[in-house]
Amino acid sequence: MVAERCLGADLFQYAREAPMDLRIAGEKKRGGVTIQDLSFGDGRDGRIAAFLVKPGVAGPHPGMLFVHWLNGLSRDSNRTEFLEEAIGLAESGAESLLVDAMWSRENWFKSRRQEDDFTNSVRQIAQLRRAVDFLASQPGIDTSRLAFIGHDFGAMCGAVLAGVDRRMAAWVLIAGTTSFSDWYLYYPPLEGAQRARFITDLSVLDPVRHVDHAAPAPVLFQFGRSDEFVSEATANEFFLAASQPKEIRLYDAGHALNRQAVDDRVAWLRSKLRLDGAKTN
Repeated sequence: MVAERCLGADLFQYAREAPMDLRIAGEKKRGGVTIQDLSFGDGRDGRIAAFLVKPGVAGPHPGMLFVHWLNGLSRDSNRTEFLEEAIGLAESGAESLLVDAMWSRENWFKSRRQEDDFTNSVRQIAQLRRAVDFLASQPGIDTSRLAFIGHDFGAMCGAVLAGVDRRMAAWVLIAGTTSFSDWYLYYPPLEGAQRARFITDLSVLDPVRHVDHAAPAPVLFQFGRSDEFVSEATANEFFLAASQPKEIRLYDAGHALNRQAVDDRVAWLRSKLRLDGAKTN
């Protein structure tokens, strides 16, 4: 019953009718592409920082929501991860929203409290619903051509979002694992009954419990064969749990994947969202 409740949008509540309270911190141009540094209200008591990457041609445009990975050793463990990719897609006529997730904060992983992991994960998914609202509200967006692209924790939140939000026309899930507890238990580690209880409590959010609701939207999974965090067996488990239509692609790469993975997902998104055009980055 709890798992069924989790599949309902009621668990991921926010005030959908609340004003966006858009604040634009800056704007720059890259050729014909406009990149806005902005934030908007999350429908609760917080704000979502993001880049909005806008094409220089008239709509209607497909819309992309990008959610970054967690890598404390990388400068792109934030909304910058997919920025060059989004600029390339904008040159072909797509508009993209790239959000900062909760794990974009410096030292987030080791400074968080494990007892808050469930609540914070639910809040993050609610914020992604709000981000879809914001993207869909942009002038010129074709709301029948929305896509989600997420890496690592971003992919896992996306899989849960697939269980509660029917607006996406395509999903790209990159190097995620099947359970949030797989990664939350890296730090601090737990043992015995305490560990078992934590896994049970988090299990209602397991991405494999939700990704089977992505249909009719297609899902592309991307994984690295030498990923130290996601085994090939786990990758296949995640893929098998998803609804049809779906594809899985494995690369000779680690958790960050590689240029071929970028090229493949851009081509896949262009095909699924009917994006004609021009050049990519």
